[in-house]
Amino acid sequence: LIKMDSSKIFQGELDNYDGVTVTITEAMDAAVFTEKLRASLSHWRQEGKRGIWINLPLLFANLVEAAVSEGFRYHHAEPDYLMLVSWIPNTPDTIPANASHVVGVGALVLNKNTGEVLVVQEKSGYFRNKNVWKLPTGVVNEGEDICDGVAREVEEEPGIVADFVELLSFRQSHKAFLNKKSDLFFLCALTPRSYEIIEQKSEILEAKWMPIKEYVDQPWNQNKEMFKYMANICQKKCEEDYLGFSTVETTTGTGKKSFVYCNADHAMSLNAARDQASSSH
Repeated sequence: LIKMDSSKIFQGELDNYDGVTVTITEAMDAAVFTEKLRASLSHWRQEGKRGIWINLPLLFANLVEAAVSEGFRYHHAEPDYLMLVSWIPNTPDTIPANASHVVGVGALVLNKNTGEVLVVQEKSGYFRNKNVWKLPTGVVNEGEDICDGVAREVEEEPGIVADFVELLSFRQSHKAFLNKKSDLFFLCALTPRSYEIIEQKSEILEAKWMPIKEYVDQPWNQNKEMFKYMANICQKKCEEDYLGFSTVETTTGTGKKSFVYCNADHAMSLNAARDQASSSH
């Protein structure tokens, strides 16, 4: 291998897949950038590197054309940066695609004292002007767990504080976001800690508590098959013993907090076993 002058190549962060991520941190002329990038690519090829990533902050957007000219393509964009990537060996490209799914949540919030569920009418979006009372729904934020995201949505829009109980069902829909990305939607059951509705008028027209049968029997739910299935699951949970998936808090292999969602009975036994083990230490 020919040893390269480190000042003439980009320094990057190595990953577990023989890849390199370079984050541009200072302004430079496109010609200078191109010369340094070419030298870096030659160096990385000698080292047997594969996927090369360039994190290009918004301030340095003038370098996009130069990077593309050297074989880079767009991978994804965020508000403050663009990520470009290039696969440099003569082998099949195994760079994973950009995130393919949006994660949505719906909340079945049951007032057990009255047998009513929390419903809303939306001010905008798909349900605008359809006169449909629906469950509170929303999208989980980046880095947010499903159980936390659904509780946040309930508190933000109708203003009800509620605790996650179970995941009841989920469905997958394709070309749902920007007519390209797929959508995973998780229907969750929550128990309210408050009952006074404080509507967020920028998001919803109205919110109220409605008898579960009245919610299920709406023409929209009866005439649209997928909504009918979801409404039926809600009714089963409210009126019968319908066991969903509860959470078991755990950690990933790298030590990050995570949740396993499993059968509620089994989740209870796993949590009890963990609590017993921790108390014995």
